[in-house]
Amino acid sequence: MGSRGRGAGLYFCGSSGRRRVASPGRSMWRVPRQLCVQVARGSKLSGLWNKPAAFMSTLLINQPQYAWLKELGLREENPGVYNGSWGGRGEVITTYCPANNEPIARVRQASVADYEETVKKAREAWRIWADIPAPKRGEVVRQIGDALRDKIQVLGNLVSLEMGKIFVEGVGEVQEYVDVCDYAVGLSRMIGGPILPSERPGHVLIEQWNPVGLVGVITAFNFPVAVYGWNSAIAMICGDVCLWIIAKVLEDNKLPGAICSLTCGGADIGTAMAKDEQVDLLSFTGSTQVGKQVALMVQERFGRSLLELGGNNAIIVFDDADLNLVIPSALFAAIGTTGQRCTTARRLFLHESIHDEVVNRLQKAYAQIRVGDPWDPNVLYGPLHTKQAVSMFRGAVEAAKKEGGTVVYGGKVMDRPGNYVEPTIVTGLPHNASIAHTETFAPILYVFKFKNEEEVFAWNNEVKQGLSSSVFTKDLGRIFRWLGPKGSDCGIVNVNIPTSGAEIGGAFGGEKHTGGGRESGSDAWKQYMRRSTCTINYSKDLPLAQGIKFQ
Repeated sequence: MGSRGRGAGLYFCGSSGRRRVASPGRSMWRVPRQLCVQVARGSKLSGLWNKPAAFMSTLLINQPQYAWLKELGLREENPGVYNGSWGGRGEVITTYCPANNEPIARVRQASVADYEETVKKAREAWRIWADIPAPKRGEVVRQIGDALRDKIQVLGNLVSLEMGKIFVEGVGEVQEYVDVCDYAVGLSRMIGGPILPSERPGHVLIEQWNPVGLVGVITAFNFPVAVYGWNSAIAMICGDVCLWIIAKVLEDNKLPGAICSLTCGGADIGTAMAKDEQVDLLSFTGSTQVGKQVALMVQERFGRSLLELGGNNAIIVFDDADLNLVIPSALFAAIGTTGQRCTTARRLFLHESIHDEVVNRLQKAYAQIRVGDPWDPNVLYGPLHTKQAVSMFRGAVEAAKKEGGTVVYGGKVMDRPGNYVEPTIVTGLPHNASIAHTETFAPILYVFKFKNEEEVFAWNNEVKQGLSSSVFTKDLGRIFRWLGPKGSDCGIVNVNIPTSGAEIGGAFGGEKHTGGGRESGSDAWKQYMRRSTCTINYSKDLPLAQGIKFQ
């Protein structure tokens, strides 16, 4: 995701494994796998590695119904490093399908030596890439978008199989990368700084933008394509170098493959990126806890970081709201991607006069949710990503009950293969309940009553994160108060739409513990570049600013 743009410089992507013993949210180093494949360590199947034939027969990639995986060049064991050529000398790990917890394939991760070699090659590639005019770089990005279009269905299938989101969302995520590529092509002819008037005769001020250099990206499991796409497409037209599934496009343009580099790895690779002075900008999408560690390591070397962290997002519904908009909006925001978006609605504030009606209608809507295999086009709701996510769901429901909440829908783990839980609605909690202030990456919606605008705006802002928010009302004055300085303190402030489902044309990101970074549209490209103010004297005199005489 994410992620979740860059300047004209190197773009480098590091990656981390998914451990079964880890928290299922976004709390560890995570980066997109080769062709979106993410991997898990610590599997109970690891003992079968000494029996290759037995182990390979259990992999989904070898089963006829998953033969389409080989259209993407995937094999039983896949290299997790790309820097112009494929390789990897690190640990071999296994990726699992969350719909049935069966192994898909294996990836050989990067060693620290692989990482160091890749950084060296990426910096060398940047010397070529940065000299290419931005519109020509845009043409390469256009070709990347076309390559993604050609494989959009099979890539969407892969996202569904490996992440667990429903097929239409998997395809939509790849489409988001395509859209960002299209956006970046136009942007490549528009990036520039202003020419400013000088107070001195015969002088002019110019704002010059140059590539920041080598950009590292650590992305999240929940948007393995989109978050990377936001970063890479904008970064490349700005002149940064990157890494992912676009090797053939670079080869066709006779460009160094290391312009887009990949290292799949764990905390050792993530830490190396954060501490490496050769990484000029590090973009991290993940949990607030790990994001803070990343920011401190990067700041210690006076580097630059771009953080897109957690969100505890709220929808506010006033008594004049159109409930025919509210119900489907709350449904999509709360259960889309099985509650595993950073923009998922986790808190729903209802005016006391409509609380019972909205809860009743939501219960009926939840009862119509079609649950099943994520690649079934008729399904709206798939599994959580890991077994640990299921445990966190169970723990959050129990915590809500202990704090006085009532589960009015769902609340249970489903009795079926895979990591399935019931979409859940909890009412009766106080607005400041501890569990409601905790971001749980699961489909749990906490519902509250409020009396007036002042208190509910304050409740929206009282959590530590500040990513997304939405209000439903027809009152024009209230809308502009919501958008104003005393309204929502989030980076995304919506009216009469869900908290999730952002378009690529606007800057994406949030405030407070969400990290303050911005990706994708608007002027997010500036984060990937460095700015210089240039004063040019085209006269024969040397006047000083502020009227200073130095004679």
